[in-house]
Amino acid sequence: MRVLHLCLSCFYIDKYSYQENMLPKYHKLLGYDVAIIASLVSFDENGEQMTLSESGEYINEYGIPVTRLAYKTKNRLSRLLRHYEGTLREIEEYNPDIMFVHGIQFIDVRQIIKYKRKHPATKIYIDNHSDFSNSALNWISKNIQHKILWRYYAHKVSSSVEKFYGVLPARVDFLADMYGLPRDKIELLVMGADDELVATAKSAEVRKSIREKYGINEDDFLIMTGGKIDSAKKQTLLLMEAVKGIEKQNVKLIVFGSVIDNLKTEIQTLSDGDRIQYIGWIQSNDAYAYFAAADLVVFPGRHSVFWEQVAGLGVPMIVKHWEGTTHIDVGGNCDFLYEDSVVEIQNKIQALINNPVRYEEMKRVAETKGMDMFSYRAIAEKSLS
Repeated sequence: MRVLHLCLSCFYIDKYSYQENMLPKYHKLLGYDVAIIASLVSFDENGEQMTLSESGEYINEYGIPVTRLAYKTKNRLSRLLRHYEGTLREIEEYNPDIMFVHGIQFIDVRQIIKYKRKHPATKIYIDNHSDFSNSALNWISKNIQHKILWRYYAHKVSSSVEKFYGVLPARVDFLADMYGLPRDKIELLVMGADDELVATAKSAEVRKSIREKYGINEDDFLIMTGGKIDSAKKQTLLLMEAVKGIEKQNVKLIVFGSVIDNLKTEIQTLSDGDRIQYIGWIQSNDAYAYFAAADLVVFPGRHSVFWEQVAGLGVPMIVKHWEGTTHIDVGGNCDFLYEDSVVEIQNKIQALINNPVRYEEMKRVAETKGMDMFSYRAIAEKSLS
C-alpha cells in the first residue's frame, strides 16, 4: 500500500519530532510504501521559521522520499493561498492508495479532489492543527480566511474524505464549529512521542548522564521545562521565580529553548547556575532525553507538542489548563494550573514534593497509561483505520 503525506498547509521540518515527521516514519515501519510532498517552509538552525531557497527531491533521515514544491508564482497571493507548482502532477506520479493530508488550509486541496475523481478507490484522511489559540486571531483571518475560504474548500473535499482528524479536542471543535463539517466524520487523533526515542531516553544511563552534566544529584528533585520563550509564553519566568522561592535546596530546575531578545536579561537574572539553569536551545530529538531525566515537567504556558511527548515518556506533568487540551490527562498523570501566578505554581510543586505517595501515583499513571495512549506507533496504526 502506497501512502502519500501532503504537508502543504504549513511547514515541514526535517529531523524534528512533529506529527508530520512521526506519522510517515511509523507508517513506513508498519510496512507501507511512504512518500512526502511538502512546502518550502522549514526551520533554521535556531528553530526559527524560514523558507527554503528552491524546490527539489531528496531522501529524509527515515529513508522516505520528500518532494519540496515551490509556490505557483512569486507574488504574495500564492504564499497566502498556499498555491504550488505541480501539485497534481506529483500526486499522480506517486499514485497513492492512501493520502494523509496535514492541514486543510491550502488552495491546492482542489488537486486532491481532482485526483480522487480519477482514482475513486484512493482513501483520503485530513487532519487539522488549527484552533482559536493559533488561528483566526483577527477579524480578517477569522471571517474571511477561515469562515469563507477554508470553510469552502473543507466542504468541497468533504465527500472525498474518509475521516477528518483534530489533533487536540479544541481542533476537533474547530473543524465542526468553524468549517461546519459533520461531527460523525471527525475524530480525535492525538499527537504523541516517538517510541524509538522514548526507549532510548528512558534508559538509566541517559538519565544519569544528563543529570551529571548539569550537576544534578540522583536524590535531587529535578523539574524540567522547554520550548520557545516569547511574549505568548512568558509564564516560564513565573516558574523560575516559583522554584527560586522553594526552600528545599534539592529542588532544581532546568529550562531550555530559544528566548526572544527582550526577555533574555530576565531569564539570565533568574538563572543562578545551580538550582535554576537556563541551558539555551537544544535539538528537537534531544528533548526526549532531557525530559526523561526529570522527576517532573512543568509547562506553565500555552500548549506545545512537548506536552504529548512528555506524556508518551511517562513523566508526571503540571500544565496550564486550556479548554480543549485536557486530553493530556489520562487519569492522574498531570495536574493543571489555572492562573498565571508564582504562588499557584509554587503551591502545586510543593504539594507533590511534600506528598510522595501522591507523586508516585501520578508517576504510575503516567507510565502505565500515558505511554500507551501517546505512542506514535499506536497513533499511526489508528490514523489509517
